[in-house]
Amino acid sequence: MDIIELLESAALLVPEEAATPHDVTARDVWDCLAHDDWRTALNLLEECGDGRPLPLTFWEQAAVAAEQLCLRRSAAWCHWRAAETRNGMVRAELTLRPAAEARRSTPIPGHGVLRPMWDIGNLSPTGGAAVSIAGLWVEDVPFLEPGGRATVRLVPLTPSHWRHVEAGLRITMHEDRTAAGTALVLEARPPAYRAGT
Repeated sequence: MDIIELLESAALLVPEEAATPHDVTARDVWDCLAHDDWRTALNLLEECGDGRPLPLTFWEQAAVAAEQLCLRRSAAWCHWRAAETRNGMVRAELTLRPAAEARRSTPIPGHGVLRPMWDIGNLSPTGGAAVSIAGLWVEDVPFLEPGGRATVRLVPLTPSHWRHVEAGLRITMHEDRTAAGTALVLEARPPAYRAGT
């Protein structure tokens, strides 16, 4: 598919009656497409995806469109949102330990590169704590400094480990045996996509 077909196909997946908090609708996307303003159309599609959950195909097509437009940040975000659709998503308020108290002395990259371990309350067969891996995306900032605090999005590597996670749960981030930070879960969504559907 070329860029126009990808954007049109993604736009068709946005319900006409849906509007974002900024009153962006599918009609706005179509107006941009009619004027060959592909970057703005992609930005508006991403914003439409922030309103209500959209299907996996929407995010996959938006990601390919972003890649064809050479928009690396948008492509990474759309791939991330596709992963959230497949694996579920947890939003949390993360506070990292200060550099003097933890092994990490450099900022955490904010755009889905890091995949730390999390103590989410699961137990190993021997009764000890078991950790589960989840990718980490820091909202609204490009990185998070040691000792800093930000809202993050987590995509579980193994969604079944995270079924019990819900708002209000405190979880601990690990990059090694020591705690790197703690997070308060704000929201948890199960996978919206099942293979074959």
